[in-house]
Amino acid sequence: MPPPPTAALSSSSSLCLFPFSSYSSPKKTQLGFCPSFPFTRLINVTPTRRLMTCSAVSIEKETLISHRPHSFLRETDGLDDGSVRSRFLRMIMEVQDSVCGALEAVDGAGKFKEDAWTRPGGGGGISRVLQDGDVFEKAGVNISVVYGVMPPEAYRAAKANVTDQKPGPVPFFAAGISSVLHPKNPFAPTLHFNYRYFETDAPKDAPGAPRQWWFGGGTDLTPSYIFEEDVKHFHSIQKKACDKFDPSFYPRFKKWCDDYFYIKHRDERRGLGGIFFDDLNDNDQEMLLSFATECANSVVPAYVPIVEKRKNTPFTESHKAWQQLRRGRYIEFNLVYDRGTTFGLKTGGRIESILVSLPLTARWEYDHVSFLPSFSFFPSLQGKNIPIICK
Repeated sequence: MPPPPTAALSSSSSLCLFPFSSYSSPKKTQLGFCPSFPFTRLINVTPTRRLMTCSAVSIEKETLISHRPHSFLRETDGLDDGSVRSRFLRMIMEVQDSVCGALEAVDGAGKFKEDAWTRPGGGGGISRVLQDGDVFEKAGVNISVVYGVMPPEAYRAAKANVTDQKPGPVPFFAAGISSVLHPKNPFAPTLHFNYRYFETDAPKDAPGAPRQWWFGGGTDLTPSYIFEEDVKHFHSIQKKACDKFDPSFYPRFKKWCDDYFYIKHRDERRGLGGIFFDDLNDNDQEMLLSFATECANSVVPAYVPIVEKRKNTPFTESHKAWQQLRRGRYIEFNLVYDRGTTFGLKTGGRIESILVSLPLTARWEYDHVSFLPSFSFFPSLQGKNIPIICK
């Protein structure tokens, strides 16, 4: 949190739900691309390759459907065949349900609006947005599945040290869930999470096994006002999820998160971190599927207790103005640095989906230091980037 299908996924902070931009040849749309689910190295490449890649992008439009399907997998894949792709899809659909249910319970009044869609080339997604609730100003929780074909140059850009590439285009599958939650109360923090899985189809001489695969994702917290107990609670849940699998995961992915969510032109961190990882395939595939599942299932216990505690905290206009300024920073990061969002904007993705991660309201005030609110809570932390590390 942090490149590509166009819909619900983001390597980082932005939600950008379901307008898949697509890599394509002059004659055929080929690669679904999600601004909120970036496969990082498709963007983070040399200027020459970036120019070449971006110039080959077009959009394959989604088609809205009237009801949520049982699965977005192709029938030829087997809807419940025990494969990693089918189990990952089932997991993100279940997480979407559980997170949305928990958020509606916290809000009390707001309900998620759901749009389901499919794509001609295979796959589809479900976007859910709650707006102007009692607790949440805007909350999006979205899933997406993409099938496509990568040109050889895109595959080489997407994966370092390619050794098994056969001539010609590379069929691929990608799925993910992405969410950004913006509460109304200035003392309740914004949350972003995103988990995704990518694989290329098996070579003909090894049917049944993906040629290449990797996981990506993360969960991060962006408060306007810092409550040390909340930050410690949030990070303790991330650490607990990581430690179940490898004690090196939490410090490794925490640093990755801190490094990614950095607003260079402000010399500021965007938020107080969490965990972030991408292109993860250096462990057993089953272990990493379980790890991604554990992290996704940790979202509710990490976040909901904080919102429950802060949602009714009294606040003044000064507190709200400070929240709006901090949201301005959030927007700056998403529009300037977030790889998924910037790719979607440059390649003609669906704007409503790309910008769904942004809050309804924000503020940029000239010389805003002149009206900084007085901190009743942890005044020594005002405006500072403090390292919170769980021991």
